[in-house]
Amino acid sequence: MTRAITLLVAASAVAQAPQIGEINFYGLHKVTPAQILSTLHLRAGGPLPPSKGELEDLLEKIPGVVLARVEAVCCEGPEAALFIGIEERGAPHPAFRSQPESSATLPDPLLETYQRFLEAVERAALKGNAGEDLTAGHSQMADREARACQEQFAAFATEHVDELRDVLRNSSEPGHRAAAAVVIGYGPKKRGIVNDLQYALQDPEPGVRANAARSLASVAVLAGRQPELEIHIEPTWFLEMLNSIVLSDRMESAKALLILTDGSNQAALARIRESGLGPLAEMARWKTPRYALPPFLLLGRAGGMSDAQIHELWQKGDREAVIRQAMGGGKKR
Repeated sequence: MTRAITLLVAASAVAQAPQIGEINFYGLHKVTPAQILSTLHLRAGGPLPPSKGELEDLLEKIPGVVLARVEAVCCEGPEAALFIGIEERGAPHPAFRSQPESSATLPDPLLETYQRFLEAVERAALKGNAGEDLTAGHSQMADREARACQEQFAAFATEHVDELRDVLRNSSEPGHRAAAAVVIGYGPKKRGIVNDLQYALQDPEPGVRANAARSLASVAVLAGRQPELEIHIEPTWFLEMLNSIVLSDRMESAKALLILTDGSNQAALARIRESGLGPLAEMARWKTPRYALPPFLLLGRAGGMSDAQIHELWQKGDREAVIRQAMGGGKKR
C-alpha cells in the first residue's frame, strides 16, 4: 500500500523530515516545471517543506493557474516522492457533484468494522502482506484480520444494499459515503451496484471517489471473467478523472482502465484514444516508476501494442517509444 502524506505530518511524525526525492508534475500545459520549482524554491534532495497549503497558495498565484495540489508519498528510504498538480485556466477538468445533504448514515458497528479494516490493511501493507485477490468481484485481502472484516461487509451488503445505496448517494457525511463505497462492493448482485458506484465517481470527496473506483475495478475483474453476467462498466468517468488535480483520482482511474482494457476491449481503447492520451502521456513520464507504469501500459494498449512489447520497452527504459506510438495513432486532447 502506498502512503500519501501531507507535508506537515511528514515533517513532524519523524525525528528527521524526509528529503524530497523524485518530483512529478501533472496538469501542465503552458506552465513549465522550471517555473513551478522556481516559484516554490524546491529541488530534489532538499528538505520536505512543512506546509502543503503554503505551497499550493504560491502555485495559485502563477498567472493562469486556477487550482493547485501538492502531495508527498512516503517513502523510499529517507526520501519522499513529490507530486505537484495544477489546473490551468481553460484546461479540461472533471465536474463533481455538490455535497449531499441527507441525514442517512451507516450503523456504528459497521463503521467500526470499516475502521478496523483500514487499520488492518495499513498494518499488512507495512509488513508487505497486503496482497489482494479480485476474482470474486471484490477485493479479498490476504491479511486474516482484514478478511474477517470483509466477511462482515459481505453479510451486511447482502441484507442492506438499499441502505448502502442511500448513504452512498445522499449522506451528508463523507466518511459514511466512503465506507458505503467499499461495503456495497461486497454485495452478491454486482450488476445492480454498477450505476451507484459510477455515480460515486462524481462525489465531491476524493476518498469516496477512490473507494468507488477500487470497488468498480473489482467488479470489472468479475465482468471480464464471467461475461455471461452482462456487467457493463462505462469508462467515461474514469477518463474524466484523469484530468483531476487529485493524485488518487488519476491513479485509481488508470488502474481501473487497465482492467477494463484487459482482453483488448476495443470500445474502451477507442475512448482512451479520443480523450485520455494527453494526461496519460504526462503521467507515463513521471519519475516515480510505480506511479508511471499503469498509465504507460494504457498508452501502449491504446497504441496497439501487446503487453509483452510494452513491458519490454519499459524494461529498456524507452518510454518515449510507447508514448509516440500512442499519440501518433490517437487524437490529442
